[in-house]
Amino acid sequence: MRIGIIAPPWIPIPPDGYGGIESFIDTVACALEELGHDVRLAASSDSTSPVTRLPGFEPSDAAKMGVTAHELQHLLRAFAALDDVDVILDNTLAGPILARFATEVPVVTVAHGPLIPLEQELYLAGSPDVSYVAISANQASHAGDVPIARVIHHGIGVDPIPVGPGGDAACFVGRMSPTKGIPEAIEAAAAAGIPLRIAAKMQEPAEEEYFDEAVRPILGSNAEYVGELSAEEKYDLMGNSLALLNPIQWDEPFGLVMIEALAAGTPVVATPRGSVPEIVEEGRTGFVRSDRDELAAALAQAASLDRDACRAAAEDRFTARRMAEDYVALFHDLLRERRGPDRAGASRPAAVTLPPEAPGRGTSAP
Repeated sequence: MRIGIIAPPWIPIPPDGYGGIESFIDTVACALEELGHDVRLAASSDSTSPVTRLPGFEPSDAAKMGVTAHELQHLLRAFAALDDVDVILDNTLAGPILARFATEVPVVTVAHGPLIPLEQELYLAGSPDVSYVAISANQASHAGDVPIARVIHHGIGVDPIPVGPGGDAACFVGRMSPTKGIPEAIEAAAAAGIPLRIAAKMQEPAEEEYFDEAVRPILGSNAEYVGELSAEEKYDLMGNSLALLNPIQWDEPFGLVMIEALAAGTPVVATPRGSVPEIVEEGRTGFVRSDRDELAAALAQAASLDRDACRAAAEDRFTARRMAEDYVALFHDLLRERRGPDRAGASRPAAVTLPPEAPGRGTSAP
């Protein structure tokens, strides 16, 4: 199958540092190629993903993030360059709107952000032929009238992540933002009498301001900020921690950091927001608790959980291969529908013969 992937223009694929969407794009692109598909990536010119990258795009510039003209230019070039693929996997907000007139190729848009009324309005203004993927059931439950074709959890490359021995301290990994719950993590760890090591992205002025005003004053002998880590450093931190403490304060659509911790053999202690209850298996791979004292009590119990069970959960549920297979199953279903009796002349012949049934483990939306 010929699969085009459109990345946002702001950050290279894969990202140099923090970048959940960009990490997802690189992972799914490589996994689809490993399944034998012809993958073509429309991304910033400084991207280094090993899949085929299309020419003609500007270098990434985080300073232009959110600039409408920059995104529209990027999308127009992407749709034009991907006019001969079987399906396009779009990861932008404006993609569905431009798809109305910029392409005749089937488009699947991944909803990476919370489906707030603004995003719902934009998606509903898009082409009626665009299919939407939610990345968690919780996110899909907030979709309103946006038609969610399937819920597909993210996956990661589990094999390269080493299983660590654990340790006496907990860790927090994320970015310096009120939504991530860093003060709540510090308070819970202090109540449990367990040291906390904090690895967080802090590059933007708002992040630095939040650190100075809300986080730095409560650091001390029990809580240490260790900076923003490389992937290798991050997995080492996770693997040598007794738990990942993730008291998020918003309905995060999907928390990649949690499945990374599980892959490192580290249980997760988190608040019941967003995708957390879909990822953490209560009493097996972690604990889901609501307030400081409950989080502290759960943190004290985390060392009793089986680290091999955490790793097994990542291998069973959150691999890149499983994720790619779920997307391929969706693509097959959409192409079969497009070539049905009601859409007989809608598209060119596919590069593959569609199987009678395309098995997949993605969840169909209600």
